[in-house]
Amino acid sequence: MPPHSPPLAEGWVLDNGRLRVKICESTGNIDSVWDYAAQREILDGQGNVLQFFQDRGQYWDAWNIDPNYAQHRLESPDIRSIAMDNATSGSVEQCIEVTRGWQNSTFTHRYCLAQHSSSLKIETYVDWQETHVLVKAAFPLSISADYATYETPCGAIERPTLPNSQPLTEHQKTKWEVPALHWADLTQLGKSPYGVSLLNDCKYGYDAQPNCLRLTLLRSPVWPDSECDRGSHLFTYALYPHSGSWQEAKTHQKGYELNRSLIARSFAPAQSQSGTLNPDCSFISGFPDNIVLMALKQSEDSPQHWIVRCHESCGRPADVKLESKLPIKSLDTVDGLEHPVEEVSDEMRRWEVRSQRWG
Repeated sequence: MPPHSPPLAEGWVLDNGRLRVKICESTGNIDSVWDYAAQREILDGQGNVLQFFQDRGQYWDAWNIDPNYAQHRLESPDIRSIAMDNATSGSVEQCIEVTRGWQNSTFTHRYCLAQHSSSLKIETYVDWQETHVLVKAAFPLSISADYATYETPCGAIERPTLPNSQPLTEHQKTKWEVPALHWADLTQLGKSPYGVSLLNDCKYGYDAQPNCLRLTLLRSPVWPDSECDRGSHLFTYALYPHSGSWQEAKTHQKGYELNRSLIARSFAPAQSQSGTLNPDCSFISGFPDNIVLMALKQSEDSPQHWIVRCHESCGRPADVKLESKLPIKSLDTVDGLEHPVEEVSDEMRRWEVRSQRWG
C-alpha cells in the first residue's frame, strides 16, 4: 500500500503542489517523487540512477549492444556539486542542478519542476569521453506490471516486461532493449490503475522490468567511427506519474509537449494597420484529444491548397469533424502522394493516418 503522507521536505526539494521531488545530496539521484493527487510515492528506491556497463565484443559495434552487458556493471559516478538554480527558480519554475563525474566524463542534470506541471524534467548536459561503455538512467518504481507500452510512429505497442511471470516466446525474450519514439509507460492495472511514463526528446532505447523503467543515454563504440558519440551532448527526459491508463493521462500529448514545446513570441504592432484582432483564431480546429496533427503544408500540386495530415494516437476510434475560422474548407481526402481517394466517414479508426486537402 502506498504511504498516505508525503516525505519530510528537508534538504534539496522541489515542490509545486502537484509533485514533491527530493534530491539526494550525496549521490545526485532522486530520493523521492511524491504525487499529491494520488497520495503516493512513485519510486521504490532512488531514481535517475546512472548505471554504467562494459559494452564490447560485438561485431557490429555501433549497432549491437552486448547481450550480456548487465553482467559487467561498472562503478557508480561521484557527485561533484549540487545547487539550487537561482537564475531560473521562482514562481514559474524551480530547478536544482547536480554535476556528477565518471572516469573522464561529466554529467550535469537540471531537475526542473514547472508551476502546475505534473512531470519532472531532467535537462542533461554530458561531456562524454569513454570507450566501450554503455550508460542507462534507471527509475525503480513502486508499481508492478507484466507489460510496458512504447510509442511508435503513429501508434504504440505493448511488450512484456522482463523477467515476466507469463510464458514468453523466444522472440519476446530477445527484446531486452527496444525502441520507442517519445515515451515508454509502465502502468499497474487493477481497480485503480496507476502508471509512470518516461518521456524523452532524442534518446530512443528503453528496457522495462516489472517495476523499473530504464532509458539508454549513451554508448561509445569504436567501429566504424573511432570517435563515435564522444564530446558534448544536450538532451532532456522527463518522469510523468499518472492515475489511470496512459491514454487517460494523455501521455502521447506530454511526449509532444516535451519535443515540440509551445513557443511564445511578441511582435511590435504594425504602424500601417488598424482594426481589432479576434480573441481566438485557429487555422484548423476540432481535433479530439486522441487525434494528433502531423503536418500542415501546402499541396504539392497547388499553392492555393493545403494538406492536413493527422493520426489516431491511442488505439481508440474517434469522430473527427475539422473546421476553420478562415474562408477555407475540406475539399477531399487524399493518400500519401496527395492523390484523391474514395471519401471516408468522419470516424477515424484506431491508429489510422488520414490526409485531407483544404482550400
